[in-house]
Amino acid sequence: MEAAILWDWAAFALRWLHVITAIAWIGSSFYFIALDLGLRKAPDLPPGAHGEEWQVHGGGFYHIRKYLVAPAAMPEHLTWFKWESYATWLSGFALMAVVYYAGADLYLIDPNVLEMSQPVAIAVSIASIALGWILYDLLCRSPLGRSQTGLMVVLFAVLVVMAWGYTQIFTARAAFLHLGAFTATIMSANVFMIIIPNQKKVVAALLKGDTPDPALGAQAKQRSLHNNYLTLPVIFLMLSNHYPLAFAAEYNWLIAALVFLMGVTIRHFFNTMHAGKGYPWWTWGATAALFAAVVWLSGLAPAYQAAEDAQAGVGAPHLARFVDDPHFEQVRETVMIRCSMCHAAEPLWEGMAVAPKGVLLETDAEIARHAREIYLQAARTDAMPPANLTYMEASERALLAAWYDSATR
Repeated sequence: MEAAILWDWAAFALRWLHVITAIAWIGSSFYFIALDLGLRKAPDLPPGAHGEEWQVHGGGFYHIRKYLVAPAAMPEHLTWFKWESYATWLSGFALMAVVYYAGADLYLIDPNVLEMSQPVAIAVSIASIALGWILYDLLCRSPLGRSQTGLMVVLFAVLVVMAWGYTQIFTARAAFLHLGAFTATIMSANVFMIIIPNQKKVVAALLKGDTPDPALGAQAKQRSLHNNYLTLPVIFLMLSNHYPLAFAAEYNWLIAALVFLMGVTIRHFFNTMHAGKGYPWWTWGATAALFAAVVWLSGLAPAYQAAEDAQAGVGAPHLARFVDDPHFEQVRETVMIRCSMCHAAEPLWEGMAVAPKGVLLETDAEIARHAREIYLQAARTDAMPPANLTYMEASERALLAAWYDSATR
């Protein structure tokens, strides 16, 4: 079986795993945030208990109590919520490696943004994600970390700078994906480096008969709060690669910044509601206004433009072989007739504002750059054109397959 097909299935399997683990992590995280905020005082609380909550689910009742530091005696069994976070990050990084690192020339590097070799682009990617956690952790441990509001304002500024910076280095699609990975790494590292280790220190102290340090719990709670507000923007960024109006807009970095603010307003509503402090409906008005600003920004101008072959060239040598292949003249004609009406800087299809997924197929360079996608979407399957709206013939699909097979031998 062809490597392209196996690689695409590997990406699909990793994406599925990533979604499954993310659901588990986000679900448990949101549950415990709601549980923590909903705790109530009761006259019969045991010593050290901060609050309790009664819940009903699955035909039964649950009576839950929380101890701010720890109970007087350690229970024999503890359930740790950590593998959801670790598995989400590991599957996400594996997916990034399969899609963006292995396909760096297609998905990661845009010569019109910044000329880079594949190793350099991958090194920049990994370094930026790792340095993000280091910077974040230093800020949290600095004197600024004692001001919750001040810290979050500075962290928001860091995220805005990173949003802009990524758009100056990678493809627009990869920029959004990297901003999501940058943020998700901070969240997962909070669990791996702070929240779980602090909890283990508390357990170890109790087993030795010592009094645990309350600062350990306070630090873990601060990081958990940050994770709470970062979750929804990360989901948006991970989904954005399906929507070029988000990642390929002229002001895509500003759109990302507004998405982080929407994450704050939405979570503020639910956090306030779960804490029993009312329903701040104004947050939905603020969210709607922010989203309207995002929609407006997306329509100003596309960040990508169809590059002239004479100016941009075909690109790397491995792309040139697709243009030099004997089948290419017929392939170009087929793509122009069957595909380019939608995959254009100004799509001709009524109601379509931008090219699907930001894929342009108007020049030799663009056709070569997307050869693998053309092969998978229109040669090996009939996914494109959608519902075969442009009436691509079986012989044309066979031509596309022969072209790709010939050029990749």
